[in-house]
Amino acid sequence: MTISSPTAALAQRFPRHFVWGVATSAFQIEGAATADGKGESIWDRFCRAPGAIADASNGDVACDHYHRLEADLDLIAALGVTAYRFSVSWPRVQPMGHGAWNEAGLHFYERLVDGLRARGIAAHLTLNHWDLPQALQDQGGWGARDTMHHFVDYARGVARRLGSRCASITTHNEPWVIAVLGHQTGVFAPGYKSRTLALQVAHHLLVSHGMALQALRADGCPAPLGIVLNLTPVYAASGSDADAQQARIDDGTSIRWYCDPLFHGRYPADILAHHGADAPVVQPGDMSTIAQPLDFLGVNNYSRHIASASGPWDAQQGGLPLTEMGWEIHPAGLTDLLLRLQRDYQPRSMLITENGGAFPDPLQDGQVRDADRTQYLAQHISAVADARDQGAQVDGYMVWSLMDNFEWASGYAKRFGIVHVDYETLRRTPKDSALWYRGLLQQWRNSAARGN
Repeated sequence: MTISSPTAALAQRFPRHFVWGVATSAFQIEGAATADGKGESIWDRFCRAPGAIADASNGDVACDHYHRLEADLDLIAALGVTAYRFSVSWPRVQPMGHGAWNEAGLHFYERLVDGLRARGIAAHLTLNHWDLPQALQDQGGWGARDTMHHFVDYARGVARRLGSRCASITTHNEPWVIAVLGHQTGVFAPGYKSRTLALQVAHHLLVSHGMALQALRADGCPAPLGIVLNLTPVYAASGSDADAQQARIDDGTSIRWYCDPLFHGRYPADILAHHGADAPVVQPGDMSTIAQPLDFLGVNNYSRHIASASGPWDAQQGGLPLTEMGWEIHPAGLTDLLLRLQRDYQPRSMLITENGGAFPDPLQDGQVRDADRTQYLAQHISAVADARDQGAQVDGYMVWSLMDNFEWASGYAKRFGIVHVDYETLRRTPKDSALWYRGLLQQWRNSAARGN
């Protein structure tokens, strides 16, 4: 299948200040699991649990980004992006999660941000992309309030070293995933199965976010500060009252449970009632701490959610194409989501910090013809433009992901990258989607140069 060139019309829909990037996370690409003093993370431990990872793999090597930094920075620059979103591995820079710092780990991230700046690429740093130091987990992890204070100390230490060289700092990536998948269903690290614990973890993540913003601002950190949420628009499966009520609950537990505290300083009353005795313990001052002004809200979106009172929705019922994750491809949902966020929460700025799809990506004759991914990206970028046209304050878009990587519980079986990684040789090969994205950004630059 021949992939058409990106149209100038799409590029012209975005202003010259718009941020274009690619995104990764530390555990998924770095490897070097024990190199240079790095400590153990909860994902290092979880990968050793029998049956935890679909292909019984781990992140010990991953894409070996830690040892291939300069070449990977050149690869990012070759895409023509203006931004790169990455995460710092907490146990790499502070092996025990508190106390002594690991200079070798800090130096790696200094080389990373300096290398980005030398190539004209803005560094967007995430402090917590799930890989909590195992030493803190042994002391209660995110279920313990002490972890919040350790996180603030960690955030301050990283910001002191890197904050002046970053275009943004994110506290947490997807607290819903940490709480629900890590502590309620147990399919992600640390593998617990307790709704009560999950809700307390979610609360502690939100409070620690607010505490970190207060501390970094008090320290004079110059970088814009925010949080990244995985947000999926919810639609009722039918017009029935039962499905409408289920949609209200599903939206409440996934979107309002996080956005209402962040923007309004309270949990939604209907969802507090829904959680009942499992609702978290909230100490005096917690809610005002959570509701610190955000410089930006990071939005991770991949699909939509259909709410049905009769049970989980089978995505195949929807009649839409699916990614390899079994997720529906529904670009209009991203427009709906962004407009809803603008209407209900009025964020100062939104960044699409992750958007992409997993597709079968065979490497044939040195090329990957991933037309499905190219179409996915084009449709979702158009959906962002539609939202902007209707008043949503969206200032950037980042593809998930720069390269194929360790996809958590799926191991290496699912490929999200616009760059193919041969896991035997670790050779990187830009896919057709990467070439398309580069072409789009070139047309955007051309349009900006003409003053459009």
